[in-house]
Amino acid sequence: MKKLIPLFTLIIAFQIYSRADEGMWIPMYLGEMNEAEMQAMGMRITADDIYNINNASLKDAIMIFGGGCTGEFVSDQGLLLTNHHCGYRSIQKHSSVEHDYLTDGFWAMDKSEELANPGLTVTLLVRMEEVTSKVLDGVNENMTETERKAIVSANIDAIKEEASKDNDYKILIKPFFYGNQYFLFVNEVFKDVRLVGTPPSNIGKFGGDTDNWMWPRHTGDFSVFRVYADKDNNPAEYSEDNVPYVPKKHLSVSTKGAKEGDFTFIFGYPGTTEEYIPSYAVDMKLNAVNPVRIAMRDIRIKIFLDAMENDPETRIQYAAKHAGISNGWKKWIGENRGIKRLKAIEQKQQLESAFADWANSDNTLKEEFGGLLPAFEDAYGKLNPLEAKMAYLAEAGMGAEIIRYARSYGKLIRLCKDKESSDEEISELVGKLKHSAESYFKDYNVDIDKKVFASLMSAYYNSMDKSELPSIIVEMHDKYKGDYQAMTNAVFDKSIFASKEKVNAFLDSYKKSKYKKILKDPAFDIANDLTMYYYKNLLVAEDAYSKSIDSLMRIYMKGQIEMQANKLFYPDANFSLRVAYGNVDGYNPDDAINFNYFTTLSGIMEKENPDIYDYVVEDKLKELYNKKDYGRYGDEDGSLHTCFIATNHTTGGNSGSPVLDADGYLIGINFDRCWEGTMSDIVYDASQCRNISLDIRYCLFIIDKFAGAGHLVDEMTVVE
Repeated sequence: MKKLIPLFTLIIAFQIYSRADEGMWIPMYLGEMNEAEMQAMGMRITADDIYNINNASLKDAIMIFGGGCTGEFVSDQGLLLTNHHCGYRSIQKHSSVEHDYLTDGFWAMDKSEELANPGLTVTLLVRMEEVTSKVLDGVNENMTETERKAIVSANIDAIKEEASKDNDYKILIKPFFYGNQYFLFVNEVFKDVRLVGTPPSNIGKFGGDTDNWMWPRHTGDFSVFRVYADKDNNPAEYSEDNVPYVPKKHLSVSTKGAKEGDFTFIFGYPGTTEEYIPSYAVDMKLNAVNPVRIAMRDIRIKIFLDAMENDPETRIQYAAKHAGISNGWKKWIGENRGIKRLKAIEQKQQLESAFADWANSDNTLKEEFGGLLPAFEDAYGKLNPLEAKMAYLAEAGMGAEIIRYARSYGKLIRLCKDKESSDEEISELVGKLKHSAESYFKDYNVDIDKKVFASLMSAYYNSMDKSELPSIIVEMHDKYKGDYQAMTNAVFDKSIFASKEKVNAFLDSYKKSKYKKILKDPAFDIANDLTMYYYKNLLVAEDAYSKSIDSLMRIYMKGQIEMQANKLFYPDANFSLRVAYGNVDGYNPDDAINFNYFTTLSGIMEKENPDIYDYVVEDKLKELYNKKDYGRYGDEDGSLHTCFIATNHTTGGNSGSPVLDADGYLIGINFDRCWEGTMSDIVYDASQCRNISLDIRYCLFIIDKFAGAGHLVDEMTVVE
């Protein structure tokens, strides 16, 4: 086997012939790898303006919002913008029938009206550093994977310990290129994040799930929050004494708009991509996993929608839940469509054929890479049925809320069984469970959950061979002779987890010995049996095959880079800060269909349908439209642009990311991808992959002209 070469050294030695639109690039290497191309495409700033650890740069304005989105500072008082759907859960938690912020919107007219959000955080990157040589110190070619992993893990622990000395930063080390490269991230986490403003859902979620992942789009997908810190500008828990955080950098906001062909770049935290996986992995997604996910979620979505359309309170309760499950559902449908259209499996197979020829071209290459593809075929052949079973268990077995909620009481059982646990520990956990019960049942409808339970249990049993099912599913079917309504009634009638009253009564008089009642509960019994089935029958085998594949991918990734010496590789997304760049551009999804690159407020009026909640148009918005009262936010063509598309390579996690122009000014907020391009997590198609962004002028228009919260715009640095 050859000596390992530091991957970054290997990459920058290659000649660059990559497509400009594709890629999620590491910001600290833009100067060496991307700056010349970005400037040739029209960028007028430098790589140092984007990322610099010695001086304030654009990276200091970018944050992880919550646990899975991006946000950006737009004022020197900690004001930030992200997507409406990123702030959705916080907005929903503040909403009630009396104060329906989802329907009506919310705007704090001064800082005293801003709303606290316990548990919501924003995370700022202080710096990143490549630590590949330190992480791989002591690793050699003759080690087993177990030995290698032990050394890598110990090295990572030591590096993190050293990096965390004398500070309160959160330290992360992440692998890139499947463990060929490692980066350290030093982060600062702020815990006092307050809701400042949100448009009504008829603006922030206009088009709903019908328009989700689609173009043309007219969604005002934004919300406004503010970060607070202590008097010394340091992160702090919520306190009335906290003051607005002063960031090192905030974005200037441009009202010039985006024009066709303009250079743009996205700066944010893309979640996960798998651009370099073999054909066997793509086949598993297309034929084994995605169809199960889609079918099982389709059941829940239909039940949720039927209930939400008939009751305002239910609509509020289930808005976030419905949005959460439908987002993945529609994405997987588009992903499968794109994989088939692009013949992605065939593309991968062609690469693999070339790789096999290359790997067998001499003995040294053959020793290192020759056995990879047969090993992949064997591993995925065994993993395929396991992943399908896991998809069924997660989406159907654990799909009903009562099952997932009952499962959360497993910790209480374990604590009560432990002879070393004290009454104080148990009492503390019971108190937490009481508190969580209030939040859980606030957004729970037992009638909906009964329909979901009956439908999913029936689908679970009837979708798989009896011998492949968890025993509890077969036993329940046989016990009730296939009468799923009778099964449902029995489970919900006897379970303490079906109502807040039952749960509170149980917890109010809780004693250590009462854990046995939980064990006998029918909902917990199902949850526990499914969990045990997962651990005993799926997890160990799945983990073994996955670890084998991870090891193979590390070598395969190295081999792909060596074989394709004329290609500049970017690492798969792993929720670390990245830059993607491209141009504003329309596209042609099908024969004789030509999509423009922007939409306008006129399109909202054309889509209006007062009988469909997602297409109701606010009266104030219609009034402003009829008067053409757009203020300084209208385009030079006389219309008000709402959204635009560009060729920036994005994925989940990029929601809320700033879209920046050639000068680094904020011109949009990224919120989606075009449905035809959702396969871009696996294979990128320059002709179809488009990111969808809210035009920042529409955002400012809603804040100022629609909501009357012009003081927030005044707080920003606006470039005319």
